[in-house]
Amino acid sequence: MITLYSGPLSLFSRKVEIALREKGLAFERILVPFNQTTGYDPKHPEVIALNPKRQVPVLSDCGLVLYDSTVINEYLDEAYPEPLLMPQSPVERARCRLDELYADEIMMQALKPLMHRTGPPSPDRDRRIAQEADALIAEEALARHYEVLEQKLAGREFFGGVLSLADIALFMSVLFARRLGGPALDGHPALASWFTRLKQRPAFAQVVSEVAEADRRLSVPVALRG
Repeated sequence: MITLYSGPLSLFSRKVEIALREKGLAFERILVPFNQTTGYDPKHPEVIALNPKRQVPVLSDCGLVLYDSTVINEYLDEAYPEPLLMPQSPVERARCRLDELYADEIMMQALKPLMHRTGPPSPDRDRRIAQEADALIAEEALARHYEVLEQKLAGREFFGGVLSLADIALFMSVLFARRLGGPALDGHPALASWFTRLKQRPAFAQVVSEVAEADRRLSVPVALRG
């Protein structure tokens, strides 16, 4: 039995959930406590015991314990190869990994300055001004990332030949950009069409719905563009 320790607003946990559901794998999900004031503190004791990084996601499968969403999803693709979510050729696999890295490490740097928007406002006025100034710079970076993704799609349905782990990672980055009040997808028709198509797939739609519901319970409302 697969067990996944996940978080209601954990981008990387939701990446794993999409992969599991796209593969049709049954799993037990343990949602760890979270709030916008202290985050995941106090941390779930089993997560602390299983992951030296002390964070979700953590996946257990028949005694094997894994952490880091990329490591987990590549394991799932090798252990449960139907349907494959990684290309088969070395060149395309490398490109898929680079696209996933672009989402997880490069776009993430532009998402972090927006994350204060869903938490309680700082009582320090100067800090609030500085946070929003940083957020506006980050929004400009996200708009540049959208343009990169628009060019990468180049009329294709997915970032690779078929749905891949890269699409899952990039979808989560765009979803979080939107939920945090980042730029709309106007002016990026290929990217907007891709995003809409993925939202219609059941595995993606469930994550979109659950993240929105978690925001209604846990987050300060954010004005969305577009």
